[in-house]
Amino acid sequence: MQVENHHQRRSKLQSFTMNNGLAIPALGYGVFQMTSAEVAEHLPEAIAAGYRHIDTANAYFNEVAVGRVVRESPVAREEFFVTSKLFPQSYPYQQCVTDIDATLERLGLDHVDLLLFHQPYGEYVAGWRAMEEAVDAGKVRSIGLSNFSAAKAREILDVARIAPAVLQVEAHPYWNQHALKTELADTGIVFEAWYPLGHGDKTLLAEPALTEPAAKYGKTAAQVVLRWHLQEGNVTFPKTLNPQHMADNIDIFDFALTEEEMARINALPQKPYHAIPDEPPAYVTTPMDYSKQS
Repeated sequence: MQVENHHQRRSKLQSFTMNNGLAIPALGYGVFQMTSAEVAEHLPEAIAAGYRHIDTANAYFNEVAVGRVVRESPVAREEFFVTSKLFPQSYPYQQCVTDIDATLERLGLDHVDLLLFHQPYGEYVAGWRAMEEAVDAGKVRSIGLSNFSAAKAREILDVARIAPAVLQVEAHPYWNQHALKTELADTGIVFEAWYPLGHGDKTLLAEPALTEPAAKYGKTAAQVVLRWHLQEGNVTFPKTLNPQHMADNIDIFDFALTEEEMARINALPQKPYHAIPDEPPAYVTTPMDYSKQS
């Protein structure tokens, strides 16, 4: 019966179509700031709960563990959507070629479903050609960006043979990214949200615009936020180590917010939790050693 429930839950999961015609699951599981041991323990729980989209990165230093869980899972590889990201040290063209192969080697996979440039610094325009060549070679299915402004994304769009399919940015009801979406509306880029629950901000989750629909639909305020993301067209991958929260986060496909409820959420005051500086912080220029993973 438990397997049937998981199957039923997966059958309700929704996807969005990217500008390359491929589908991306609307809800996933993020492993930011998780140790390899935590990945080994909790990613299988997420998979058992029905998650198939996994979001990692070179700079999370847990790709080896993520890849091991995916390979050892009873779920077939083609059912997974695996994302990783390259840090700016990888962007110079030749280094990018090398580091894409190194990413696949750490994951132990013959391809990733989505590969992103993680931060908007360094030689991202030059490196984009290596990303396109990785798509041509079948090493990567889709390519995209993370934390890029519209102006910096346009630098890549101006030279791209394969356009970015995804832009991952901070997004939640206190920072709905409507202005950025308007600036890039002609690109067909799908937006992904980090901090999708506002960094767990209790002030946000206590907003009447969220708690009142939650009471109406028999959901939590966090589930209302994730449903808002879904109806906004945002991909989300909330991180949690709590199996009950995993189950709650994926249980957002059996209700819908009204236009009035969406408008009320979108009327909340806007302020990001984290600003992306114009100049590269020290950590994006520090040499990175991704080999020390288990």
